[in-house]
Amino acid sequence: MTSPPSKPRPRTRLFSRSSWPEARHLADVLRTETVGGALLLLGAVTALVWANSPWSDSYTRLGGWVPWPGGAPWHLDLDVATWAGDGLLAIFFFVVGLELKREFVAGDLRDPRRAALPVVAALGGMLLPALIYVAVVVAGGGPGLRGWAIPTATDIAFALAVLALVSSHLPQGLRAFLLTLAVVDDLFAITIIAVFYTADFHPVPLLAALAPIGVFAALVRRGHTWWWALIPLAAAAWALVHASGVHPTVAGVLLGFTVPVLARHRTAGGSQPGTTATGTDEGGLAAHLEHRWRPVSAGIAVPIFALFAAGVTVRGTDLGALLTDPVVIAIVAGLVLGKSIGIFGSTYLLARFTRAELDEDITWSDLRGIALLAGVGFTVSLLIGDLAFGTDSTADDRVKVAVLLGSVLSAGLAATVLRRRNAAYRRVAQRERLDGDGVPDVYQRPAD
Repeated sequence: MTSPPSKPRPRTRLFSRSSWPEARHLADVLRTETVGGALLLLGAVTALVWANSPWSDSYTRLGGWVPWPGGAPWHLDLDVATWAGDGLLAIFFFVVGLELKREFVAGDLRDPRRAALPVVAALGGMLLPALIYVAVVVAGGGPGLRGWAIPTATDIAFALAVLALVSSHLPQGLRAFLLTLAVVDDLFAITIIAVFYTADFHPVPLLAALAPIGVFAALVRRGHTWWWALIPLAAAAWALVHASGVHPTVAGVLLGFTVPVLARHRTAGGSQPGTTATGTDEGGLAAHLEHRWRPVSAGIAVPIFALFAAGVTVRGTDLGALLTDPVVIAIVAGLVLGKSIGIFGSTYLLARFTRAELDEDITWSDLRGIALLAGVGFTVSLLIGDLAFGTDSTADDRVKVAVLLGSVLSAGLAATVLRRRNAAYRRVAQRERLDGDGVPDVYQRPAD
Protein backbone atom coordinates (compact mmCIF):
# COMPACT_ATOMS: atom_id res chain seq x y z
CA MET A 1 0.00 0.00 0.00
CA THR A 2 1.54 3.24 -1.12
CA SER A 3 1.39 6.27 1.07
CA PRO A 4 -0.48 9.31 -0.24
CA PRO A 5 1.75 11.92 -1.88
CA SER A 6 2.86 14.65 0.48
CA LYS A 7 1.57 18.12 -0.10
CA PRO A 8 4.14 20.50 -1.59
CA ARG A 9 5.52 23.02 0.84
CA PRO A 10 4.25 26.54 0.15
CA ARG A 11 6.82 28.85 -1.33
CA THR A 12 7.87 31.90 0.64
CA ARG A 13 7.00 35.09 -1.18
CA LEU A 14 9.62 37.83 -1.12
CA PHE A 15 8.22 41.37 -0.81
CA SER A 16 4.66 40.13 -0.27
CA ARG A 17 1.99 42.77 0.28
CA SER A 18 1.96 44.16 3.80
CA SER A 19 -1.06 44.14 6.03
CA TRP A 20 -3.23 47.23 6.09
CA PRO A 21 -1.78 48.59 9.38
CA GLU A 22 1.71 48.10 7.93
CA ALA A 23 0.72 49.85 4.71
CA ARG A 24 -0.80 52.77 6.60
CA HIS A 25 2.28 53.12 8.80
CA LEU A 26 4.47 52.96 5.70
CA ALA A 27 2.47 55.72 4.03
CA ASP A 28 2.85 57.95 7.09
CA VAL A 29 6.61 57.38 7.17
CA LEU A 30 6.93 58.04 3.44
CA ARG A 31 5.15 61.37 3.70
CA THR A 32 7.27 62.55 6.61
CA GLU A 33 10.60 61.29 5.30
CA THR A 34 9.94 62.74 1.85
CA VAL A 35 9.69 66.20 3.36
CA GLY A 36 12.65 65.43 5.60
CA GLY A 37 14.68 64.33 2.58
CA ALA A 38 13.97 67.62 0.85
CA LEU A 39 15.07 69.55 3.96
CA LEU A 40 18.15 67.36 4.24
CA LEU A 41 19.03 68.16 0.63
CA LEU A 42 18.46 71.86 1.32
CA GLY A 43 20.82 71.72 4.31
CA ALA A 44 23.52 69.97 2.29
CA VAL A 45 23.26 72.37 -0.66
CA THR A 46 23.30 75.37 1.69
CA ALA A 47 26.43 74.02 3.36
CA LEU A 48 28.22 73.51 0.03
CA VAL A 49 27.28 76.96 -1.27
CA TRP A 50 28.15 78.69 2.00
CA ALA A 51 31.49 76.86 2.40
CA ASN A 52 32.55 77.89 -1.11
CA SER A 53 31.24 81.46 -0.99
CA PRO A 54 33.10 84.66 -0.08
CA TRP A 55 31.56 84.22 3.40
CA SER A 56 33.12 80.81 3.99
CA ASP A 57 34.97 82.11 7.05
CA SER A 58 31.66 82.76 8.81
CA TYR A 59 30.63 79.15 8.10
CA THR A 60 33.86 77.87 9.66
CA ARG A 61 33.56 80.20 12.66
CA LEU A 62 29.94 79.17 13.31
CA GLY A 63 30.77 75.47 13.18
CA GLY A 64 33.74 75.96 15.51
CA TRP A 65 31.95 78.15 18.06
CA VAL A 66 31.78 76.59 21.54
CA PRO A 67 28.55 77.81 23.19
CA TRP A 68 29.39 76.32 26.61
CA PRO A 69 33.15 76.59 27.32
CA GLY A 70 32.56 75.72 30.98
CA GLY A 71 31.42 72.22 30.12
CA ALA A 72 34.94 70.76 29.99
CA PRO A 73 34.65 68.84 33.33
CA TRP A 74 31.69 66.96 31.86
CA HIS A 75 33.24 66.57 28.38
CA LEU A 76 30.56 68.93 27.04
CA ASP A 77 32.77 71.78 25.82
CA LEU A 78 31.68 70.97 22.27
CA ASP A 79 31.50 73.26 19.26
CA VAL A 80 28.28 73.77 17.32
CA ALA A 81 29.21 71.27 14.59
CA THR A 82 29.88 68.58 17.19
CA TRP A 83 26.64 69.35 19.01
CA ALA A 84 24.85 68.85 15.69
CA GLY A 85 26.49 65.47 15.18
CA ASP A 86 26.54 64.16 18.74
CA GLY A 87 23.47 65.90 20.15
CA LEU A 88 20.85 66.39 17.45
CA LEU A 89 21.59 63.04 15.82
CA ALA A 90 20.68 61.38 19.12
CA ILE A 91 17.08 62.39 18.31
CA PHE A 92 17.43 60.75 14.89
CA PHE A 93 18.72 57.55 16.49
CA PHE A 94 15.97 57.63 19.13
CA VAL A 95 13.46 57.46 16.29
CA VAL A 96 15.55 54.71 14.70
CA GLY A 97 15.39 52.79 17.99
CA LEU A 98 11.60 53.15 18.08
CA GLU A 99 11.34 51.96 14.48
CA LEU A 100 13.67 49.02 15.08
CA LYS A 101 11.68 47.82 18.07
CA ARG A 102 8.40 48.30 16.23
CA GLU A 103 9.64 46.16 13.35
CA PHE A 104 10.92 43.39 15.64
CA VAL A 105 7.82 43.34 17.87
CA ALA A 106 4.92 44.17 15.54
CA GLY A 107 6.33 44.54 12.05
CA ASP A 108 7.67 42.27 9.33
CA LEU A 109 10.82 41.39 11.31
CA ARG A 110 8.83 39.54 13.98
CA ASP A 111 8.40 36.66 11.52
CA PRO A 112 11.77 34.92 11.01
CA ARG A 113 10.86 33.90 7.46
CA ARG A 114 9.94 37.46 6.50
CA ALA A 115 12.90 38.87 8.41
CA ALA A 116 15.41 36.64 6.62
CA LEU A 117 15.32 38.61 3.38
CA PRO A 118 15.99 42.16 4.68
CA VAL A 119 18.58 40.84 7.11
CA VAL A 120 20.45 38.93 4.39
CA ALA A 121 20.09 41.82 1.93
CA ALA A 122 21.33 44.34 4.51
CA LEU A 123 24.29 42.13 5.39
CA GLY A 124 25.20 41.75 1.72
CA GLY A 125 24.74 45.49 1.24
CA MET A 126 27.19 46.22 4.05
CA LEU A 127 29.77 43.48 3.64
CA LEU A 128 30.54 44.03 -0.05
CA PRO A 129 30.99 47.84 0.23
CA ALA A 130 33.38 47.31 3.13
CA LEU A 131 35.37 44.73 1.15
CA ILE A 132 35.51 47.01 -1.90
CA TYR A 133 36.68 49.91 0.27
CA VAL A 134 39.47 47.85 1.85
CA ALA A 135 40.57 46.43 -1.51
CA VAL A 136 40.76 49.86 -3.18
CA VAL A 137 42.60 51.52 -0.28
CA VAL A 138 45.09 48.65 0.01
CA ALA A 139 45.66 48.69 -3.76
CA GLY A 140 46.24 52.45 -3.56
CA GLY A 141 48.98 51.93 -1.01
CA GLY A 142 47.79 54.77 1.18
CA PRO A 143 46.32 55.11 4.67
CA GLY A 144 42.62 55.25 5.34
CA LEU A 145 41.59 51.72 6.30
CA ARG A 146 39.88 53.10 9.39
CA GLY A 147 37.11 54.41 7.15
CA TRP A 148 36.04 50.92 5.94
CA ALA A 149 32.49 51.34 7.32
CA ILE A 150 31.74 54.67 5.59
CA PRO A 151 30.08 53.22 2.45
CA THR A 152 28.04 50.63 4.35
CA ALA A 153 25.16 52.91 5.41
CA THR A 154 21.93 53.87 3.62
CA ASP A 155 20.27 57.24 4.21
CA ILE A 156 16.57 56.41 4.39
CA ALA A 157 15.43 60.06 4.23
CA PHE A 158 17.26 60.74 0.97
CA ALA A 159 16.35 57.33 -0.49
CA LEU A 160 12.65 57.68 0.25
CA ALA A 161 12.65 61.22 -1.11
CA VAL A 162 14.12 59.98 -4.42
CA LEU A 163 11.63 57.09 -4.51
CA ALA A 164 8.71 59.44 -3.94
CA LEU A 165 9.83 61.69 -6.80
CA VAL A 166 9.98 58.89 -9.39
CA SER A 167 7.24 56.57 -8.12
CA SER A 168 3.53 56.73 -8.73
CA HIS A 169 2.72 53.17 -9.83
CA LEU A 170 5.54 51.04 -8.39
CA PRO A 171 4.42 48.10 -6.21
CA GLN A 172 4.00 48.71 -2.52
CA GLY A 173 6.31 45.80 -1.76
CA LEU A 174 9.32 47.74 -3.07
CA ARG A 175 8.68 50.63 -0.69
CA ALA A 176 8.19 48.22 2.20
CA PHE A 177 11.42 46.43 1.32
CA LEU A 178 13.42 49.67 1.18
CA LEU A 179 12.09 50.80 4.55
CA THR A 180 12.71 47.45 6.24
CA LEU A 181 16.14 47.15 4.66
CA ALA A 182 17.07 50.61 5.94
CA VAL A 183 15.88 49.71 9.45
CA VAL A 184 18.10 46.60 9.52
CA ASP A 185 20.92 48.63 7.94
CA ASP A 186 20.63 51.19 10.75
CA LEU A 187 20.83 48.43 13.36
CA PHE A 188 24.09 47.12 11.91
CA ALA A 189 25.45 50.68 11.54
CA ILE A 190 24.72 51.40 15.20
CA THR A 191 26.55 48.22 16.17
CA ILE A 192 29.54 49.18 14.03
CA ILE A 193 29.71 52.65 15.62
CA ALA A 194 29.50 51.24 19.14
CA VAL A 195 32.05 48.45 18.60
CA PHE A 196 34.60 49.86 16.14
CA TYR A 197 34.49 53.63 16.66
CA THR A 198 34.64 53.95 20.43
CA ALA A 199 37.80 55.62 21.70
CA ASP A 200 38.98 56.16 25.30
CA PHE A 201 36.31 53.89 26.75
CA HIS A 202 35.36 54.58 30.38
CA PRO A 203 33.05 51.92 31.85
CA VAL A 204 31.93 53.81 34.97
CA PRO A 205 29.91 56.55 33.17
CA LEU A 206 28.41 53.88 30.88
CA LEU A 207 27.28 51.85 33.87
CA ALA A 208 25.93 55.02 35.49
CA ALA A 209 23.88 55.69 32.35
CA LEU A 210 21.87 52.57 33.13
CA ALA A 211 20.19 54.44 36.00
CA PRO A 212 18.45 57.19 33.97
CA ILE A 213 17.74 54.68 31.18
CA GLY A 214 16.13 52.35 33.74
CA VAL A 215 13.96 55.11 35.20
CA PHE A 216 13.00 56.20 31.67
CA ALA A 217 12.04 52.61 30.87
CA ALA A 218 9.97 52.28 34.06
CA LEU A 219 8.01 55.43 33.27
CA VAL A 220 7.25 54.56 29.66
CA ARG A 221 6.33 50.99 30.58
CA ARG A 222 3.66 52.47 32.84
CA GLY A 223 2.46 54.71 30.04
CA HIS A 224 3.77 57.98 31.50
CA THR A 225 4.84 60.53 28.90
CA TRP A 226 5.72 63.45 31.17
CA TRP A 227 8.08 65.56 29.09
CA TRP A 228 9.46 67.27 32.20
CA ALA A 229 10.66 63.87 33.45
CA LEU A 230 11.54 61.97 30.25
CA ILE A 231 13.58 64.70 28.56
CA PRO A 232 15.90 65.32 31.58
CA LEU A 233 16.35 61.55 31.98
CA ALA A 234 17.21 61.24 28.28
CA ALA A 235 19.66 64.16 28.55
CA ALA A 236 21.34 62.56 31.57
CA ALA A 237 21.66 59.23 29.75
CA TRP A 238 23.10 61.00 26.70
CA ALA A 239 25.67 62.91 28.79
CA LEU A 240 26.83 59.79 30.64
CA VAL A 241 27.15 57.73 27.45
CA HIS A 242 29.10 60.62 25.88
CA ALA A 243 31.43 60.73 28.89
CA SER A 244 32.03 56.97 28.58
CA GLY A 245 33.62 57.37 25.15
CA VAL A 246 30.81 55.51 23.35
CA HIS A 247 29.21 57.68 20.69
CA PRO A 248 26.25 59.36 22.45
CA THR A 249 23.80 58.60 19.63
CA VAL A 250 23.82 55.04 21.01
CA ALA A 251 21.94 56.45 24.02
CA GLY A 252 19.12 57.46 21.69
CA VAL A 253 18.82 53.92 20.38
CA LEU A 254 18.83 52.41 23.87
CA LEU A 255 16.11 54.79 25.02
CA GLY A 256 14.04 53.95 21.93
CA PHE A 257 14.35 50.24 22.72
CA THR A 258 12.78 50.76 26.17
CA VAL A 259 9.49 52.11 24.80
CA PRO A 260 6.66 49.52 24.60
CA VAL A 261 5.26 48.89 21.13
CA LEU A 262 2.01 47.06 21.76
CA ALA A 263 -0.96 48.96 23.18
CA ARG A 264 -1.79 48.55 26.85
CA HIS A 265 -5.18 47.22 27.94
CA ARG A 266 -6.91 45.91 31.03
CA THR A 267 -7.89 42.29 31.15
CA ALA A 268 -11.51 41.30 31.45
CA GLY A 269 -10.98 39.55 34.79
CA GLY A 270 -9.03 42.20 36.59
CA SER A 271 -7.35 45.56 36.55
CA GLN A 272 -3.84 44.47 35.69
CA PRO A 273 -2.50 46.24 32.63
CA GLY A 274 -1.20 44.16 29.75
CA THR A 275 -0.38 44.43 26.11
CA THR A 276 -2.28 43.48 23.04
CA ALA A 277 -1.15 40.46 21.10
CA THR A 278 -2.73 41.26 17.80
CA GLY A 279 0.52 41.81 15.93
CA THR A 280 -0.11 45.53 15.45
CA ASP A 281 1.39 48.53 17.18
CA GLU A 282 -1.66 50.71 16.60
CA GLY A 283 -2.22 52.74 19.76
CA GLY A 284 1.11 51.74 21.33
CA LEU A 285 3.37 54.24 23.03
CA ALA A 286 6.18 53.66 20.53
CA ALA A 287 3.88 54.70 17.69
CA HIS A 288 2.82 57.77 19.70
CA LEU A 289 6.40 58.89 20.43
CA GLU A 290 7.54 58.10 16.91
CA HIS A 291 4.69 60.19 15.50
CA ARG A 292 5.71 63.05 17.79
CA TRP A 293 9.50 62.94 17.36
CA ARG A 294 9.93 61.86 13.74
CA PRO A 295 9.11 65.38 12.40
CA VAL A 296 11.68 66.82 14.84
CA SER A 297 14.25 64.32 13.60
CA ALA A 298 13.51 64.61 9.88
CA GLY A 299 12.68 68.30 9.85
CA ILE A 300 15.19 69.78 12.32
CA ALA A 301 17.90 67.43 13.63
CA VAL A 302 19.07 65.80 10.39
CA PRO A 303 18.94 68.96 8.19
CA ILE A 304 20.97 70.91 10.76
CA PHE A 305 23.47 68.06 10.94
CA ALA A 306 23.70 68.18 7.14
CA LEU A 307 24.28 71.93 7.28
CA PHE A 308 27.41 71.46 9.38
CA ALA A 309 28.57 68.10 8.00
CA ALA A 310 28.39 68.69 4.24
CA GLY A 311 30.30 71.94 4.03
CA VAL A 312 33.47 71.08 2.16
CA THR A 313 35.52 73.78 0.43
CA VAL A 314 36.67 72.88 -3.08
CA ARG A 315 38.01 76.32 -4.05
CA GLY A 316 41.67 76.04 -4.96
CA THR A 317 41.52 72.26 -4.73
CA ASP A 318 43.09 70.02 -7.33
CA LEU A 319 39.92 68.17 -8.36
CA GLY A 320 41.90 65.69 -10.45
CA ALA A 321 43.98 64.63 -7.48
CA LEU A 322 40.90 64.61 -5.24
CA LEU A 323 38.86 62.36 -7.53
CA THR A 324 41.76 59.93 -7.95
CA ASP A 325 42.42 59.66 -4.23
CA PRO A 326 42.08 56.02 -3.08
CA VAL A 327 39.75 56.96 -0.20
CA VAL A 328 37.41 58.87 -2.53
CA ILE A 329 37.39 56.06 -5.10
CA ALA A 330 36.82 53.47 -2.36
CA ILE A 331 33.82 55.29 -0.89
CA VAL A 332 32.21 56.01 -4.27
CA ALA A 333 32.76 52.44 -5.47
CA GLY A 334 31.43 51.08 -2.20
CA LEU A 335 28.23 53.14 -2.36
CA VAL A 336 27.50 52.79 -6.08
CA LEU A 337 28.73 49.26 -6.77
CA GLY A 338 29.03 47.60 -3.38
CA LYS A 339 25.58 48.47 -2.07
CA SER A 340 23.72 47.61 -5.27
CA ILE A 341 25.59 44.38 -6.07
CA GLY A 342 25.59 43.29 -2.44
CA ILE A 343 21.84 43.76 -1.96
CA PHE A 344 20.79 42.43 -5.36
CA GLY A 345 23.27 39.55 -5.28
CA SER A 346 22.42 38.37 -1.77
CA THR A 347 18.70 38.50 -2.60
CA TYR A 348 19.23 36.53 -5.80
CA LEU A 349 21.29 33.89 -4.00
CA LEU A 350 18.62 33.59 -1.30
CA ALA A 351 15.98 32.98 -3.96
CA ARG A 352 18.27 30.67 -5.91
CA PHE A 353 19.18 28.33 -3.06
CA THR A 354 15.94 28.40 -1.04
CA ARG A 355 12.26 28.03 -1.86
CA ALA A 356 11.76 31.78 -1.69
CA GLU A 357 10.65 33.65 -4.81
CA LEU A 358 9.60 37.16 -5.76
CA ASP A 359 6.02 38.26 -5.30
CA GLU A 360 3.98 38.00 -8.50
CA ASP A 361 3.82 41.72 -9.18
CA ILE A 362 7.55 42.46 -8.70
CA THR A 363 10.40 41.84 -11.13
CA TRP A 364 14.13 41.65 -10.70
CA SER A 365 14.45 44.94 -12.57
CA ASP A 366 12.37 46.58 -9.83
CA LEU A 367 14.71 45.15 -7.23
CA ARG A 368 17.73 46.37 -9.20
CA GLY A 369 16.46 49.93 -8.92
CA ILE A 370 15.91 49.65 -5.17
CA ALA A 371 19.37 48.12 -4.71
CA LEU A 372 20.89 51.09 -6.54
CA LEU A 373 18.83 53.47 -4.41
CA ALA A 374 20.25 51.92 -1.24
CA GLY A 375 23.61 53.39 -2.29
CA VAL A 376 22.36 56.83 -1.27
CA GLY A 377 24.41 57.25 1.89
CA PHE A 378 24.60 60.53 3.75
CA THR A 379 23.75 60.96 7.42
CA VAL A 380 25.32 57.85 8.93
CA SER A 381 28.11 57.74 6.31
CA LEU A 382 29.19 61.28 7.18
CA LEU A 383 28.93 60.46 10.89
CA ILE A 384 31.19 57.41 10.50
CA GLY A 385 33.56 59.46 8.35
CA ASP A 386 33.81 62.04 11.11
CA LEU A 387 34.48 59.33 13.69
CA ALA A 388 37.14 57.76 11.45
CA PHE A 389 38.95 60.88 10.21
CA GLY A 390 37.62 63.73 12.35
CA THR A 391 41.09 64.79 13.50
CA ASP A 392 42.39 64.89 9.91
CA SER A 393 40.76 67.82 8.11
CA THR A 394 42.13 66.78 4.71
CA ALA A 395 40.78 63.24 4.99
CA ASP A 396 37.50 64.58 6.36
CA ASP A 397 37.04 66.77 3.28
CA ARG A 398 37.76 63.80 1.02
CA VAL A 399 35.10 61.77 2.83
CA LYS A 400 32.50 64.50 2.40
CA VAL A 401 33.20 64.83 -1.33
CA ALA A 402 33.12 61.06 -1.80
CA VAL A 403 29.88 60.55 0.14
CA LEU A 404 28.14 63.35 -1.77
CA LEU A 405 29.42 62.11 -5.13
CA GLY A 406 28.54 58.47 -4.45
CA SER A 407 25.07 59.40 -3.21
CA VAL A 408 24.34 61.57 -6.24
CA LEU A 409 25.50 58.85 -8.64
CA SER A 410 23.45 56.18 -6.86
CA ALA A 411 20.37 58.40 -6.81
CA GLY A 412 20.74 59.21 -10.51
CA LEU A 413 21.18 55.59 -11.57
CA ALA A 414 18.32 54.43 -9.36
CA ALA A 415 16.02 57.17 -10.64
CA THR A 416 16.76 56.14 -14.23
CA VAL A 417 15.89 52.48 -13.58
CA LEU A 418 12.87 53.17 -11.37
CA ARG A 419 11.44 55.82 -13.67
CA ARG A 420 11.50 53.31 -16.51
CA ARG A 421 9.82 50.68 -14.33
CA ASN A 422 7.27 53.20 -13.10
CA ALA A 423 6.34 54.02 -16.71
CA ALA A 424 5.87 50.31 -17.43
CA TYR A 425 3.59 49.87 -14.42
CA ARG A 426 1.65 52.97 -15.44
CA ARG A 427 1.00 51.45 -18.89
CA VAL A 428 -0.26 48.26 -17.23
CA ALA A 429 -2.60 50.31 -15.03
CA GLN A 430 -3.92 52.18 -18.06
CA ARG A 431 -4.63 48.90 -19.87
CA GLU A 432 -6.50 47.61 -16.82
CA ARG A 433 -8.70 50.72 -16.78
CA LEU A 434 -9.42 50.27 -20.47
CA ASP A 435 -10.50 46.67 -19.83
CA GLY A 436 -13.26 48.08 -17.70
CA ASP A 437 -13.55 45.12 -15.32
CA GLY A 438 -12.14 47.12 -12.43
CA VAL A 439 -10.19 44.11 -11.19
CA PRO A 440 -6.41 44.56 -11.33
CA ASP A 441 -4.51 41.46 -12.36
CA VAL A 442 -1.30 41.19 -10.34
CA TYR A 443 0.06 38.65 -12.79
CA GLN A 444 0.12 41.25 -15.57
CA ARG A 445 3.35 42.73 -14.31
CA PRO A 446 5.73 44.47 -16.70
CA ALA A 447 8.46 42.29 -18.10
CA ASP A 448 12.04 42.73 -16.92
